[in-house]
Amino acid sequence: MSALAKRFAPLEHFRSGESGGYKLLPIRFTKLDEKRYVITNIAGEFLILDAARLTDLVEHRLPQGDLYDELKSRHFIYDNDSRAALQLLGLKYRTKLSRVSRFTGLHMFVVTLRCDYTCKYCQVSRQTEDRLAFDMSEATARLAVDMVFRSPSHQLKIEFQGGEPLLNFERIKQIVSVAKERNQDFKRDLQFVVASNLSLISDEVLSFADRENIYFSTSLDGPAGLHNANRPRPGKNGHALTIAGIESIRARLGVDRVSALMTTTDRSLKHPREIIDEYVRLGFHEIFLRPLSPYGFAVTTGQIERYNTDAWLAFYKEGLDYILELNRQGVRMRETYSALVLRKMLTPHATGYVDLQSPAGIGISGIVYNYDGAVFASDEARMLAEMDDQTFRLGDLAKNSYEEMMLSDALLNPLEDSIAESAPGCTDCAFLPYCGADPVYHHATQHDVVGNKALSGFCHRNMEVFRHLIRKLEDSPSDRDTLVRWAV
Repeated sequence: MSALAKRFAPLEHFRSGESGGYKLLPIRFTKLDEKRYVITNIAGEFLILDAARLTDLVEHRLPQGDLYDELKSRHFIYDNDSRAALQLLGLKYRTKLSRVSRFTGLHMFVVTLRCDYTCKYCQVSRQTEDRLAFDMSEATARLAVDMVFRSPSHQLKIEFQGGEPLLNFERIKQIVSVAKERNQDFKRDLQFVVASNLSLISDEVLSFADRENIYFSTSLDGPAGLHNANRPRPGKNGHALTIAGIESIRARLGVDRVSALMTTTDRSLKHPREIIDEYVRLGFHEIFLRPLSPYGFAVTTGQIERYNTDAWLAFYKEGLDYILELNRQGVRMRETYSALVLRKMLTPHATGYVDLQSPAGIGISGIVYNYDGAVFASDEARMLAEMDDQTFRLGDLAKNSYEEMMLSDALLNPLEDSIAESAPGCTDCAFLPYCGADPVYHHATQHDVVGNKALSGFCHRNMEVFRHLIRKLEDSPSDRDTLVRWAV
């Protein structure tokens, strides 16, 4: 034995209490597969146990040893040697919920409904390019900027949406100018993003974006044939215009100033590798394998009925396996949704992703200012309104104050009613720390902001994603290394 080792008593010296002398901290558990269970605590720590070990744990028969110490260190149990466990667990839980106190950081401006594309899966109600009545006015824009700075969040992101927002480029320029002028007093961390199909990228737009530090987000559904089929436009050259726009932005502004987002249609399901290869070919290091949402033209044209949750899950799993294979080959690529979930699983930090929050992220994480001055709790809420469902309409910029809208029943009722920690089907779910409440989705699909979780596509999709990622972390050391990096 080395001299250093002699300085320390054996591990058993520091253990106290008899077998069964511990207390359980709040835990939840569910089956991972036929032989294993996953247990979680309120801070999102998780462990995998077989049925016998789980039974021993909950019946206070677990002997001291490595598993006992691991459960204790992760705040599943505590004994006489760990009286600070409750305080530490509380600290972790408060850290997870800290985003609530920061309040609304994402402010979406719908500067026009006009669009030069005719995507059948579009989740909003677009208008043709000549319908100027569907543009945001200067007065409405100023009122929206006023509301942005009522948020207490230090980090403010203004995202310009449509339609195609560059069809109302003058309004974008005005909003940026007014917001920056206002920020001289407020001194917030202010960022601007234009969500565009990039068909209208020009020297004027690029010069403005360079001068004002504007970022771009675009839609890219895969190779040319698939992209153009999903996102038709006159001339049938949408893919070519998108690629040209991406290249122009990168050349003028830098590679980090444009990101891309895909939507999974029924055409996409058989081509996860080809879609991912297109992102790799174009130099992107991230892809969001995003399913269709039940709003707007995606519903009225029947696109949402073309495939079910299980079909998307098969697509997602095949795509994730391929992305992990690429990483093993030295190609840097990650799947965005998986990374968001892994951040919640493996770190003490929350995410700003609205769909994975409880209380729900509507209103308190993101908010939408429509072209006509209507204010909605989320982008999905605005989509519902275009389908004549005004449930989540908070008010009007010209008629209602910030306090009236943020304290309205349209926001507070669904937030209170859908909190996952008290919702039937959620309160005892082991995956609750990673999931969220999505009252807009459940209202749209079940006409109830809580919804029957046994019938919820949202729940089915998320639970399978959570199980799949935990199995990857547990059973594949090489994949685990990659997945852990994604969480950082």
